[in-house]
Amino acid sequence: MHTVVVGTSGTTPEDVIAVARHNAKVELSAAALAALARAREIVDALAAKPEPVYGVSTGFGALASRHISPDLRAQLQRNIVRSHAAGMGPRVEREVVRALMFLRLKTVASGHTGVRPSVAQTMADVLNAGITPVVHEYGSLGCSGDLAPLSHCALTLMGEGDAEGPDGVVKPAGDLLAAAGIEPVELREKEGLALLNGTDGMLGMLCMAIADLKKLYTSADITAALTLEALLGTEKVLAPELHAIRPHPGQGASAANMLAVLEGSGLTGHFQEEEAPRVQDAYSVRCAPQVNGAGRDTIAYALTVAERELAAAVDNPVVLPDGRVESNGNFHGAPVAYVLDFLAIAAADLGSITERRTDRLLDKNRSHGLPPFLADDAGVDSGLMIAQYTQAALVSEMKRLAVPASADSIPSSAMQEDHVSMGWSAARKLRTAVDNLTRIIAVELYAATRGIELRKGLTPAPASQAAIAAARAAGVQGPGPDRFLAPDLAAADAFVREGKLVAAVEPVTGRLA
Repeated sequence: MHTVVVGTSGTTPEDVIAVARHNAKVELSAAALAALARAREIVDALAAKPEPVYGVSTGFGALASRHISPDLRAQLQRNIVRSHAAGMGPRVEREVVRALMFLRLKTVASGHTGVRPSVAQTMADVLNAGITPVVHEYGSLGCSGDLAPLSHCALTLMGEGDAEGPDGVVKPAGDLLAAAGIEPVELREKEGLALLNGTDGMLGMLCMAIADLKKLYTSADITAALTLEALLGTEKVLAPELHAIRPHPGQGASAANMLAVLEGSGLTGHFQEEEAPRVQDAYSVRCAPQVNGAGRDTIAYALTVAERELAAAVDNPVVLPDGRVESNGNFHGAPVAYVLDFLAIAAADLGSITERRTDRLLDKNRSHGLPPFLADDAGVDSGLMIAQYTQAALVSEMKRLAVPASADSIPSSAMQEDHVSMGWSAARKLRTAVDNLTRIIAVELYAATRGIELRKGLTPAPASQAAIAAARAAGVQGPGPDRFLAPDLAAADAFVREGKLVAAVEPVTGRLA
């Protein structure tokens, strides 16, 4: 575990994951504390003036026309947190909430929000104490920020609502703060609003999805190569000179990965030796680098958007370096929402082509000599017939999840917020899509390794042998009579999900892209 220092200039995807998933400690830099103090002086000066300033001495949203007297402003800030903590549905995952909290702290530390240093320090203290607010699935439209999710986090800072302690037990937030020696905050002008107004939830989920998808695309290159081998396909289509004349970076990387896995294979290139020789392999095999590669390039673009947003200070209004406090629309989640949806589309297509290869392995009319459904005694045994059904069901759901959330908008706040991004919804469905994609790749792994082992008398590539040996050691069983299949598939899922497939082949291939 290391300490993540939060400064004034944003953060990195790696730091988000360190805090969200690995409980890294958080520390505010001296520059951040100084910037917080400077911005607070500006807010205090504006609060003392008789002229109304949005977020400082007015109501919010459609109620912004009301000027709030000084004696009611602390109540105003408490009330916005309480009223906006209106989420419903199941709890979201701990890692999502930690990312949400950390990214709001990142923006607060920029010095553009007007929050006091003591409030920012309390945010860091809550993260470091392992206290996780209870945040619900529904409540964000992805405009004016992830309002309800962030409000539930702010409620915990006030010592109200429920939160999960470091022991995983949900208790009243006030009790957890007291046990950790943390004083609840008493919000002042601008602070309640500043804690709620950001794209932090959708951005945190984007960072984690990018990290997960990078690993999955490498796993998918490996399983595609294993299937090509099991089908006695040709590796000639992976030649670097072919991909150089269509210079998409992701395509070249995927082709190179597959070629590295197939190096030294005794199974490839037999497609001309059959009774009905193939001129070329099917698209699902031959075009794997093109599809996998397009997904890789989509991830690269999504990472660019994430890095820009990680460098941003998203709040409304914001404190500018010249002392102005100005309203803006930077909280709108469209840039993040679009790439979340784009990734769901790419993931769905990767799932689709993966399932087509699996189906080809199981069909005796297209598998070039493999037994029906890779069964031990076809007819008595059903082999992997229903494993493909499960994979197909997952693919079907992936296609539904690929429908863009960001193409929708629903007006809110008495038509003041009349166009919203739905970025939180895009992020939530992408998490499900990534989860499903892992399972889909695991089924191909299970089928392809069995198919290779059924090619008696032919020697697979050294990398393939390493993958098969590691999978078998991890409980992913090989060919044989029918057995209870769910545990095998669960073992394959864990093997892919935990990165063990990539780890098994890289000692042979060298580092894969």
